[in-house]
Amino acid sequence: MKDSVKILILEDEKLNSDRVERLLSEIRKDIEVVGVLPSIKKTVDWLAINDLPDLILVDVKLADGISFEIFNQVDIESPVIFTTAYDEYAIKAFKFNSIDYLLKPIDKDELAAALLKFERAVQNAPMGRPVIEKLIAQIQPKKYRGRFLIPHRDTYKKVDVGDIAYFHSSHNITYAHLFAEEKLSVPHTLESLEQELDPEVFFRVNRQYIVHVDSIESVQDHFNGKLRLTLRDNEKTALMISRIKAPVFKTWLDY
Repeated sequence: MKDSVKILILEDEKLNSDRVERLLSEIRKDIEVVGVLPSIKKTVDWLAINDLPDLILVDVKLADGISFEIFNQVDIESPVIFTTAYDEYAIKAFKFNSIDYLLKPIDKDELAAALLKFERAVQNAPMGRPVIEKLIAQIQPKKYRGRFLIPHRDTYKKVDVGDIAYFHSSHNITYAHLFAEEKLSVPHTLESLEQELDPEVFFRVNRQYIVHVDSIESVQDHFNGKLRLTLRDNEKTALMISRIKAPVFKTWLDY
């Protein structure tokens, strides 16, 4: 039987770390805070010469960057509870991966509940590296494609994503239609492009088209809940958006 639960606190604001230490001592007498570290560098150095703690309380933002970088540098198997003022999307990711989170200012009852969750998780299954990797993948900002190197005649053409009005697939060939009215074939499917393009800027309106938000000339209601979309090209290309996708499209356009 272990004498104490060893906890490492990663927090760059002393007022917050002092509060966490005080709350931990009030909640349980068998907790030992083995360290309070304010930065990624100091944490990596500490972990290199010390045994892993039973639990790590991690602030998402430390003095020298986002704390996820620690897990890229050190193989950590300890369960982790994040303390954060992060946005709703990140919170959903925490919940999905069964790792607890605490919003600042940290509440004593919520901290106690998180410790209980930690104990139950350790008894049932460790929340180690695989779960951390999933969390990092979901929360870290995704890097979307910024440009293409497109084969063009006997050479290559660099095309910035911002210069592309829309993508169109026809007969298993994908075309990038530029705002400058040039059309180029690209060696990508719409399915792959949908994953690589920034979803705040591009929207897949149907099976054949992905459009840039600035390419949209007008949107009109159509029969049976559908939408008719007109693009800002020379042909004033008209696209139909299905009744099911229409509300999603309107929400995206109204962002």
